[in-house]
Amino acid sequence: MSNSTTGSALRRIFVDKQSPKAFHALLQTAEAVRTVAAEAGFDRTTVELINLRVSQMNGCAYCLDIHTRAALRAGESPQRLGVLAAWRDTGLFTDSERAALALAEVTTDPADADAQASAYEAARQVLTDDQVSAAIWVAITINAFNRVSILSKHPVPAPRAE
Repeated sequence: MSNSTTGSALRRIFVDKQSPKAFHALLQTAEAVRTVAAEAGFDRTTVELINLRVSQMNGCAYCLDIHTRAALRAGESPQRLGVLAAWRDTGLFTDSERAALALAEVTTDPADADAQASAYEAARQVLTDDQVSAAIWVAITINAFNRVSILSKHPVPAPRAE
C-alpha cells in the first residue's frame, strides 16, 4: 500500500511519481504552452511572472522556488520579483505584463465574473489574440502543476551552495 501512517498523518503520495503517464502528459502540455507563448511574443520572463503570480495565489512553495530561480536565470530582477504580489501598486511592469498578470489571476480565481470581464477587456486593449490565449494557457498549466505539488506536499529543497 502506498500510504503509510507516520504519527497521526498519512504520508502524501507524489502523484507525479504515482501516475507518471499523466504527469508526462502535463509536462508535454507545459512544453507546448511555452512554445505557444514564445510564438505569441512573450519572453521567458513574462511566462515566469505568470507562473510566479499564480503560484503565489495558490500558495505553492515548491513552484515558487522553481519559478523564482527560473525567472532569475531568464534575467528577471529581484526587485520586480519582490513586488510581484503587489504588481498593481507599482510602475515596474509593462502594460503587456500587467494585462497578462490580470488574465492569470482571473484564470486562477475565475469566480468573480466582473473581474474576469474587466481583465479580459483590458488585455484585449494591449495584447494580441495569440498573447491572450498564451497568457491563459500559461496560467492554466501552472495551476495544474500547483495542484500536483500542493497535494503531493512536494518539499522545497535546501538551498544549493553557489
